[in-house]
Amino acid sequence: MTQPQTTAAFFDLDRTLIAGSSAFVFARAAYDAGQIRPQDFAGDALKALKFRFFGSSDESSTSVRERILAAAGGIKQADLLALNEMVLPELLGLIRPEARALLEQHTSAGRETWIVSASPIEIVEPLAIALGMTGGIGTVGEVDNGVYTGRLAGPFCYGEGKAEAISSLAAERNIDLATSWSYSDSMSDVPMMELVGNAVAVNPDAQLAALARSRGWPVVIFAQRSKMLIRRSSTITAAVIGMVIAYSLGARRNRF
Repeated sequence: MTQPQTTAAFFDLDRTLIAGSSAFVFARAAYDAGQIRPQDFAGDALKALKFRFFGSSDESSTSVRERILAAAGGIKQADLLALNEMVLPELLGLIRPEARALLEQHTSAGRETWIVSASPIEIVEPLAIALGMTGGIGTVGEVDNGVYTGRLAGPFCYGEGKAEAISSLAAERNIDLATSWSYSDSMSDVPMMELVGNAVAVNPDAQLAALARSRGWPVVIFAQRSKMLIRRSSTITAAVIGMVIAYSLGARRNRF
């Protein structure tokens, strides 16, 4: 018996559902747990600030996530999953009110809702469940006997990789992509957006904004900030800058 077709809404995570970088939140939790070196976290901090204010680039987003994946080599999967106790509440606090309202609208309309992100599946899936979404698609690290090898277990869920993952999911669940939706802020997600009949640019970078105008895609601005983000925004930025300066000064002293 043929499964009836359904529709879905696919959401990018960073700067779309949340205001910032999930990889940085994960890296900070890993740093606090002693799983990332201070110098690596300092680099991530600078990239997170750039990402927050200027958006992402293919090179910066890919390099951060690939380094985090490589850093996981030799770590037990159970230890990384345990980080969600710290990561999940913070990510939930970064969800913009407009994003929550949009998720509710799609759910009320009977559509499946999915997060599609380059971030580790260990982040993406629990966050999707916590938000009441259908599920999450993320980058999967290879695990051998419960320990990460530092290699990918499949395609990197970024750019064309996102489109491949959505196409596979649509085939498995009989999703009609022509009547489905996708949301993103970045040009890197154009392959995902071109798959569906309803692509929406959310707080787009300059390139995506121009492309959206040329193709007639709606552009929406999520301007509201969650109470947690308002409360923590300035203090997090100050703390990150302070940490980077302190590390830089320490590194200079060590050279002389």
